[in-house]
Amino acid sequence: MDGVIYDSMKYHAKAWHTTMTRFGIPMSEEDCYAHEGMRGLETIKKLAHERCGLELSPDEIAHIYDEKCKCFASFPKPEMMPGTKLLMEKIKTTGAKIVVVTGSGQLTVLNRLERDYVGLVNHDLMVTCFDVEHGKPMPDPYLMGLKKAGVTAAEAIVVENAPLGIRAGKAAGIFTVAVNTGPLPDSMLAAEGADIVLPSMQHFADIWEKLIH
Repeated sequence: MDGVIYDSMKYHAKAWHTTMTRFGIPMSEEDCYAHEGMRGLETIKKLAHERCGLELSPDEIAHIYDEKCKCFASFPKPEMMPGTKLLMEKIKTTGAKIVVVTGSGQLTVLNRLERDYVGLVNHDLMVTCFDVEHGKPMPDPYLMGLKKAGVTAAEAIVVENAPLGIRAGKAAGIFTVAVNTGPLPDSMLAAEGADIVLPSMQHFADIWEKLIH
């Protein structure tokens, strides 16, 4: 969702850096892009352990994540990612289903999806942090996406902008398109196994027919 459907990563990066710093856990804005796609609760647990030697309780982790969500909500509403709606419309003409697979649990953004992408996205075809026990980079979210869509891995395409998401898509056995909408080098996305690396969602929409053929 973030960085593919919405141009929201710049706000997530600021919110993560601000909140984690306040709780004494080092996390730069660049770290946010490297950990993007992982469930927020897992990100907090991982960095607290690796960087501070802390074993936080579930309540402590939930509190930090709640504060991060509040910080994110204080920023302007993220714009729809240029090119994404056009790409979705083209995908729909092939008869394919569009499944949103996200590590997010922020209900305000999830509820906005159906309004902004009316007729293209629906709640029944969403996989969020509430649907799986293990988030990205594990394949579980994409395996759940396949289940909800009623298709096999060979019948699906993953669209990702994050290293951990690419790793998850490939672990699920799905052809994975990386769209580099952030500051990470293309080589970092390719190194995770992306089948194609594209520069933007608009570019993806522009060459959709060519890629399908």
